[in-house]
Amino acid sequence: MDPTQYRQALGSFATGITVISAPGPGGTPIGITANSFNSVSIDPPLVLFSLKRRSYSLQAFLDSETFAVNILREDQQDLCDRFAQAREDKWSSVGYDIWDTGCPILHDALAKFECRIRHTYEGGDHIIIVGEVVRFEYDPNGKPLVYWRGKFQPMAPDG
Repeated sequence: MDPTQYRQALGSFATGITVISAPGPGGTPIGITANSFNSVSIDPPLVLFSLKRRSYSLQAFLDSETFAVNILREDQQDLCDRFAQAREDKWSSVGYDIWDTGCPILHDALAKFECRIRHTYEGGDHIIIVGEVVRFEYDPNGKPLVYWRGKFQPMAPDG
C-alpha cells in the first residue's frame, strides 16, 4: 500500500479542527491541534481522539487523566497553526479559562468538552484516548474550521 496515496484517500473525509488540552506537569497547560476527534456514545457521553506515539506530549496527556476538546471556529486558523507547532509556550497571549478538572478551555471555541480519561487503546502508530464528558458548552450559531483534501475550506453559506 502506498502511504502517500492512502493519506490522500483519507483526506477525502472532511474534518473539523480541535485543540486538545490538558493540565500538564506542574499544572502548566499543554495543547495540540488534532482532527482525530469523534463522538463515541451519547449514554454514557464518550468522545475520543488519537495521538501519535512519538508525540512529545503523549505521556503528559496520559498522566493528566483528563483532557478537553476545543472545537475551533472558522476564524480560528491561527490557533490551529499555533497548537500544531512544537513551541515552548503555545499559551502565551491565548485567552483561556480553567474548568473543574484543571483543563484549559479556549475562549471563543465553537464547542468545548471537558473529559475524564476512561480508556486507552493501541492504535498502530497512535494511542486512542476515550474520555467521558463531564461538562460541555457550545455556540449553536457558529461555524467550524473545516479541513478537506489538505486545505482549510469555508463552510457553505446558510440557506
